Amino acid sequence: MSFFKIPPLAHVAVLALLLAGNAIAAVTSTKFEPTQAVQDANLTLNGAGTRYRAIFKVYDLALYTPRKVTSAEELLALPGPKRLNFVALRDVPGTDLGVAFIKGLSANSSPELTLKHTASSTRLVEIFSGRSKLTTGDSFAMEYVPGKGTTFYIVGQPQGAPVGDAEFFNMVLRIWVGPSPADLKLKDALLGQ
Repeated sequence: MSFFKIPPLAHVAVLALLLAGNAIAAVTSTKFEPTQAVQDANLTLNGAGTRYRAIFKVYDLALYTPRKVTSAEELLALPGPKRLNFVALRDVPGTDLGVAFIKGLSANSSPELTLKHTASSTRLVEIFSGRSKLTTGDSFAMEYVPGKGTTFYIVGQPQGAPVGDAEFFNMVLRIWVGPSPADLKLKDALLGQ
């Protein structure tokens, strides 16, 4: 029966793993750089995590900000440029991704705000729906620059002129850090928690 005994040191290791549950969620298979140059600013990696749908990994996501923040309120009030970097971890139809973003915008912003930014939201859907799919390993990004708007990138290439303003980019951020985030563990990871 001693075969089933767990050595005392193993107890500590198991306990440490259980307590580190949130830290494990923040580990990504993608190595994101600690800083990201946006316009004339050098942004810092605020946090990174993996978006799961059921048990499947969909994409890794990193949030870059002018300074570290730990709450959605701080993030949304933070002036200056911001960037979201994604890496697809499975093949994702472009239309599915565009529709998921629109659902996230609607779930986390008022109908009035959603209506106000219809043109920018439509552009977001067009960009991703214009591709048959993003394949495993493809990168895409959303970058906000004050006074210019949000630029969407697919595999490092800008997808047209910038759209929207700071209010629109905050709507985009709410997809992941709003009251109904795409993934709760990912929200915590992006906010460095």
